[in-house]
Amino acid sequence: MGATPYIGASIKRKEDYRFLTGAGNYTDDVTLPRQTHAHFVRSPHAHAKIKSIKKDKALKAPGVVAIFTGDDLAGAKVNGLPCGWLITDVNGQPMKEPPHPCLAQGKARYVGDHVAIVIAETYQQARDAAELVKVDYEELPAVVRTAEARKKGAPVVHDIAPDNTCYVWGLGDKAAVDKAFAGAAHVTTLEFLNNRLIPNAIEPRAANATYSRADDSYTLYVASQNPHVERLLMTAFVLGLPEHKVRVVAPDVGGGFGSKIYLYAEDVVCTWASKQINRPVKWTADRSESFVSDAHGRDHVTKAELALDKDGKFLAMRVTTTANMGAYLSTFASCIPTILYATLLAGQYTTPVIYAEVTAVFTNTAPVDAYRGAGRPEATYVVERLVETAARELKMNPAEIRRRNFIKSFPYQTPVALLYDTGNYEATLAEALRVADVAGFPGRKADAAKRGKLRGLGYACYIEACGIAPSNVAGALGARAGLFEAGEVRVHPTGKVTVFTGSHSHGQGHETTFAQVVADRLGIPIDDVDIVHGDTSKILFGMGTYGSRSIAVGGTAIVKALDKVVAKGKKIAAHLMEAAEADIEFKDGAFVVKGTDKKKAFAEVSLAAYVPHNYPLDKLEPGLNENAFYDPANFTFPAGSHICEVEVDPDTGTVRIVNFTAVDDFGKIINPMIVEGQVHGGLTQGIGQALTEGCHYDKDSGQLVTGSYLDYCMPRADDVPAFKVGTKETPCTHNPLGVKGCGEAGAIGAPAAVMNALTDALGTRDIEMPATPQRIWRACQDGKMKKAA
Repeated sequence: MGATPYIGASIKRKEDYRFLTGAGNYTDDVTLPRQTHAHFVRSPHAHAKIKSIKKDKALKAPGVVAIFTGDDLAGAKVNGLPCGWLITDVNGQPMKEPPHPCLAQGKARYVGDHVAIVIAETYQQARDAAELVKVDYEELPAVVRTAEARKKGAPVVHDIAPDNTCYVWGLGDKAAVDKAFAGAAHVTTLEFLNNRLIPNAIEPRAANATYSRADDSYTLYVASQNPHVERLLMTAFVLGLPEHKVRVVAPDVGGGFGSKIYLYAEDVVCTWASKQINRPVKWTADRSESFVSDAHGRDHVTKAELALDKDGKFLAMRVTTTANMGAYLSTFASCIPTILYATLLAGQYTTPVIYAEVTAVFTNTAPVDAYRGAGRPEATYVVERLVETAARELKMNPAEIRRRNFIKSFPYQTPVALLYDTGNYEATLAEALRVADVAGFPGRKADAAKRGKLRGLGYACYIEACGIAPSNVAGALGARAGLFEAGEVRVHPTGKVTVFTGSHSHGQGHETTFAQVVADRLGIPIDDVDIVHGDTSKILFGMGTYGSRSIAVGGTAIVKALDKVVAKGKKIAAHLMEAAEADIEFKDGAFVVKGTDKKKAFAEVSLAAYVPHNYPLDKLEPGLNENAFYDPANFTFPAGSHICEVEVDPDTGTVRIVNFTAVDDFGKIINPMIVEGQVHGGLTQGIGQALTEGCHYDKDSGQLVTGSYLDYCMPRADDVPAFKVGTKETPCTHNPLGVKGCGEAGAIGAPAAVMNALTDALGTRDIEMPATPQRIWRACQDGKMKKAA
């Protein structure tokens, strides 16, 4: 450890000064010479043939520079958007993968589907002209409900999938599961929906592309979580451009939550169009566009069963899920309800056998892809709602039934492919029980009853898999990209350091936490470290930020590069001090000859590397730059226990979360303050899913009913309590930092904890998310009617 122990310190975020003073630089802030502005004509229909597009009047409108349609892209041989993960079905056949044109060709398949791009001198001119583009649609019947996509006679979204099925995929030993159920003393069964969500980052998506005739190159500024992947997909699969001729820059990005991982049509079309008109093309979504065009999340229909013996020990689990893909396969859509969902159905428990079958369907809705947690919230919801319900049916304490089934020895091979390396689930639950004062709950419940209120307590013991890895295993499971990360450490002559990382920060605080790791390892002040990310022209390579992979994968790549810097520094120091390299150790920011007072500061050694007057030139090159790639040996497995306490007013259906406790195991923690902020944000999003947020399409017309904040209810400050959070550390065993990841945990555990608390308060088996006051009030009335009967 360095002279200052930066790892584990709650250091204020370095990047916040520029954000708080308005000095951030977002994609929409980028204005280029001869800038033009774009607006997309989008389908008002969920399903329609495009008979013709007339653009004559629009082309004559003030300021219009160009208008392009799907026919123009087809003529230029622009390919459709690719899906980055191939799923093979239960019969060994590849998934159905229909073309995803960047501008609709022949048909529009959801409300908001891209039909044309209008480019003008100003944004308002582009928007006004778009109103003049006349599209002759022949409206067709649409299917939007997940459960209805495969019904006989349902409208067909793609001819390649006449039953609207993308794949039917299975994981686990079905025969063993069926046998275990046949001999079970008790079976708990639940059927429920995991509601569709619409991501709402503070910064809407944006793109600004420019083409240079001078060297036949492109630059795309884009609100993206992974610029290198964006460049790779766009050049290699869609536009057929040389990768080295395209620079992708993701500057400051105001939140992503998964919705900015993907290659979107707007990014491609603006890039392609910039060459056609030889001018920069900027597009920035307004909030209404974001609602219809950003990839949505969740949207499962599930039947789940848990088999138990007479003592409450889990024997088997059986899960059947239908997952909505929307109208097209988004970049990572196919792996979310499979590889990132079914593999987590063991949860924290020693369930001996599990079988999951997932059917992915196409509907006339916006594409569905990863959203904070990406498959893990859906899996936790299945497991923890089942476990809580089983406890109630068996009249067991919900904490006790969990303890009885916890995994207690590690490493642990689950029956659904994953190998957990470490954990201590009893410790997190015990701490959560203490902090939540569960022992005092009966008294609080009695007090609430005196006031005419209903109190409920709910648990969720979640586990997640972060830092998807290794690449060869992911490839065998269908990944079409590597899942490594790259880091470069550039030591300057004065000992200051610039780090280039392939991870991308869009709120996570990389400029602080990564700097803490570097400063701690090198024993230098944190202000001597700069972190650079988000520009493919500067960064070696990178797979971006998603799936809570940043510090575990990106941070480890940096550590490996730092190790190389220190190793080379020892050689230089040994030469300078006329000592054997084996006798040099590096500590507290200095190279020291063991057993002596001879030492050289890090800055002295770095200066010698760049001013090699006294230098082993016969053995070493000048300079002190090193880079490294890191491909993890396994996932990391953060886990924790969440306990929610709610109070319900049965007369109005309003619910108040009076207490929410989250105790998590994130492995080694770099910055506790940043971790706490990440947990708070995730919990708020999870509570939003449980109580307020729900995307809804009209069944008949396919229109997005929840297309604005008037209808889609984001959680507000008074919807959440003052969270009680804590951590219990069991370090990851396969990365040098011992870290696991924390960014998604809150969103994974919270929905099940809230709904378990709510059903406990209401005395009901299930209630659909989001549990709005209306739904809660109706459940209360149904309960009264049942009691009266």
